[in-house]
Order: sequence, then structure tokens, then C-alpha cells
Amino acid sequence: MRRAVIGLAGILLLGGAVLLLGVGRWLVVEDPLERAQAIVVLSGRLPLRALEAAKLYREGYAPKVWVTHSSEPGAALETMQIAYLGEDFYNLRVLMHEGVPADAIRVLEPPIINTADEIRAVSAALEKEQARTVIIVTSKVHTRRVRILWHRLVAGRGRAIVRAASDDPFEPRRWWRATSDALDVVRELLGILNAWAGMPLRPAN
Repeated sequence: MRRAVIGLAGILLLGGAVLLLGVGRWLVVEDPLERAQAIVVLSGRLPLRALEAAKLYREGYAPKVWVTHSSEPGAALETMQIAYLGEDFYNLRVLMHEGVPADAIRVLEPPIINTADEIRAVSAALEKEQARTVIIVTSKVHTRRVRILWHRLVAGRGRAIVRAASDDPFEPRRWWRATSDALDVVRELLGILNAWAGMPLRPAN
């Protein structure tokens, strides 16, 4: 009996280790590239996402690039009368530096707080322009959550091709070796659990 319990515990520990070590690879998903109406740069990780979007634009995958507009920390700084240009401002500059003309770039409204807000903004822009497909560029570790949120929030009203920034340094096979990668994995897992649960957790005011 004792041996059976020890053996079962060993199997459970081994299974848990395998799942833990493989979660980094599970979080990274990409869809095959094809032409779309626009390429979307999600906020975060300057300048990697914008650089990837510019690359896809130059390769002819879409005639437009959309950039989301984060409300923070600009809103908080504005209350202190401190000017903040915003991440979208720098994404615009990166895109233009990399060859995307200004008239091909659009900053989406309304301002966003989190990824769910970004998905809703992209979906609204698709509907307004009577378009069907976008390429969404994000970080490697963020791709799984973006895909899950798209399917949950958009529900067939448009199609998203999810792509990761190719120069993203995240290492899915060795994510536990770097503090930043480990924190990213934990954040993404919590975000995915929240999405699966119907998003009961909301951003703080």
C-alpha cells in the first residue's frame, strides 16, 4: 500500500512537472499568414510589436495598420497636469520609421485599459469598415490569450490572424529561467482563467 501511494505521488509530481515545463510552449500560438484588411498593433512591448507590424505591411499582407490607444498612464498623469504623449504616439513613429506611410496608420478609439478592450475596439473598427479579417500582432506569450478573447468576444463577426513579434526574446521552452518570462507566464495563465470564467475580474478603477 505504501509503495502504491509513493508511486502515485511520483506519477502526479512527474505529470505536474511536465505540464509546468510545457506551459510556455502551450501559450504560444500563431495562425498562418494571409492577406487581411488591416494589421493591428496591440499596446505593450515597444517597439517589438510595431516593428513586426511594419514588416508585415512591407510584405504586403494588409494596406493599413491599426494602433490601439491606451488610456493609462496618460489619464492619471493628466490629473497632475503632466503631459504624456502615449504609447500610440511612439508606435506611430516606429511604424513610419520602418516605412509605413502616415495615411496608412489609424489609431483606434475608444481608449483601452486591457486586452479585452482592445479586442472590442478592433471588432468595432472591422464592423465600421465592413471588413472581415485582421492580423493581430502581439508578444509570443500573449498569443493564446488574444485568440481566446477574440473567439469569446467577437463570436464569428470577424476573423483574427494572431501573430507574434518574431524578435520577441521570450523563450517558451525555458520560461522559468528568466524572471520576466516567468512573470509573463503567470499573468497570462491568470488572464486565460479569467477569460474562461467569463471575465468576472475587471480592471481596477
